[in-house]
Amino acid sequence: MSVESIEITHPSKNIQGTVQLTGSKSESNRALIIQALSKGLVQVKNLSEAADTVTLKAALKKAANPQDGDNLIDIGPAGTAMRFLSSYLNLVKGNFILTGTERMQQRPIGILVDALKDLGADIHYEKKSGYPPLKIEGGMIQGKDSIAIQGNVSSQYISSLLLIAANLKKGLTINIQGELTSRPYVTMTLEMLKECGIDYNFTENQISIAKQDYQENTIYVEPDWSAASYWYSIVALSENGHIVLPGLKEHSLQGDMAIVEIMKHFQVESSFEKDGLHLKKVDTKSDKTLFDFKECPDLAQTVVVIASAMKKDVSFTGLETLKIKETDRILALQTEIGKFGAQLIEDNEVYHLKTASVITPDTITFGTYEDHRMAMAFAPLALVFPKVIIEEPMVVEKSYPTYWEHLKAQGFHIHG
Repeated sequence: MSVESIEITHPSKNIQGTVQLTGSKSESNRALIIQALSKGLVQVKNLSEAADTVTLKAALKKAANPQDGDNLIDIGPAGTAMRFLSSYLNLVKGNFILTGTERMQQRPIGILVDALKDLGADIHYEKKSGYPPLKIEGGMIQGKDSIAIQGNVSSQYISSLLLIAANLKKGLTINIQGELTSRPYVTMTLEMLKECGIDYNFTENQISIAKQDYQENTIYVEPDWSAASYWYSIVALSENGHIVLPGLKEHSLQGDMAIVEIMKHFQVESSFEKDGLHLKKVDTKSDKTLFDFKECPDLAQTVVVIASAMKKDVSFTGLETLKIKETDRILALQTEIGKFGAQLIEDNEVYHLKTASVITPDTITFGTYEDHRMAMAFAPLALVFPKVIIEEPMVVEKSYPTYWEHLKAQGFHIHG
């Protein structure tokens, strides 16, 4: 077997222990931009160890202190960094080329760039119109103070603009057109700004932030609920599971906390205790057949894989944004669950899971498509199939670099 893959087994199928998760990538990335814009008034603790966050931190440092005229900022596969820096760099004196991996250069950013141009940004495409890399002339002079932006494409465009709003001379009003996808992520951005002294008004589909100064504050980053979702998966697929996840809040800013409610329907009970969040495998039945991921799309892969393995014929909505992520996550899911007989059938933005033909092969290999969430969603299937092979396993470094070590600590055998 090549070093580009790992073999995973779990002899006992029993899971019991405590897992200390890294800080939330979503909170960390917002906190880093806020810290940079506050000019030292805001400090950050429990920063994520995720590669995306490490990349963003390094990019901000380089933007503040460019060496020998080197103005190239390459964020690799870090999508959040691309979107947040597309706005942030306009406020920094200097000329920048913002780029990323080949896949990043295929991910659209035109809606955000158009909004920034309306505000007065000097920002242009280096290659293909509508896509990175971007050429940005910093120190922008604001034009308009009000813009309209689609709400159903990526909430990160809106968060990116909100993060710079208080630093704009005229402030900013955003009019969201249509339905807002991933609303909890926008709320997270606003609440983190508020924690640092930035007031906002969010009424119906309009968000306004006046020009104002940050107040001294320390942001403590909560552990990552997206990472927690994989432990829900592991408990659900175990024969007997009980995991404790310290530090997670019962009232969280993170939209992926929706996993608590979702997993009630997949035999996992949650309870918040003094030592952390307890996940327990329980013998319960559910007749729920439709799950909406509009506000928590990063949970979709995990839940589709669990449902496939548990042979639950259910349907999903709110998956539209998955096609423009690290890979086309819909196509990737359809391909990989198809390897053991499950089908995910699209029907006018509703996706129906069919499991009548699911089989249990002795060995099964899953591709990861340069997508961290594919690796982490499919690895728990080692509790269902005798041997699972995961290709390109190190993609997990993007958001959860200690994932494989944590699995080993819970009885998974990993070779390769």
